[in-house]
Amino acid sequence: MLFTERPASLERSLRTAVLALLLCAQAGFGFSVAGQQEGTCEANGSIYFLGEWYFLDSDHCTQCECTTEGSACSRTECTSLPAACIHVSHYPTDCCPRCEKIGCEYRGVVYELGQNFQPSECEQCTCDNDGIARCLVADCAPPPCVNPLYQAGKCCPECREGPNCYVDASRNQVIPAGEPFWVDSCTKCRCHDGQDAGYWEGNRVATCSRLKNCTPEQPSTKKN
Repeated sequence: MLFTERPASLERSLRTAVLALLLCAQAGFGFSVAGQQEGTCEANGSIYFLGEWYFLDSDHCTQCECTTEGSACSRTECTSLPAACIHVSHYPTDCCPRCEKIGCEYRGVVYELGQNFQPSECEQCTCDNDGIARCLVADCAPPPCVNPLYQAGKCCPECREGPNCYVDASRNQVIPAGEPFWVDSCTKCRCHDGQDAGYWEGNRVATCSRLKNCTPEQPSTKKN
């Protein structure tokens, strides 16, 4: 092989051609002067290409698309949570809150939608689809006695000793309702009962009559 010395003019021409090729190659790939590729977007400390979507790290509700004119961003609108949502979670990486559980919460207890439940002896409740617990409360009639007793599992009180009332306003003595009752040898009393108008509407004291010119003797259980 024969080597010949290149003239200086030929060396300069080669350098110019190589530089031109490099510039054309850079122009073909779209590199800017700063070295960043044209048609890309920079955000979140990263480079995104044309058509690429991403969320901003500073706001997870803002989504952007890399376009030829730069980043085109819009904010996501969160949809309303269900009315019956009773447990909401908001994760740091999520834009919108999540509904974790649907139902009714009543006095600290959670019930399923459509569930019937009885929180007390006098209440009957239903968990409606709107997440509200609606209850019916029993309306107990006034007991026909002055010493009613409540039993476990029952709503309304009961008169274990039957209907009765107080002899007088002192409330020291209780007599049974029904037939007149001699509280002493001179005084006869009678409780209001179901035959009377306004039965047991506040009538907790007996109606009494006293014999004239009578001196009481020992208390008796004499009945008329």
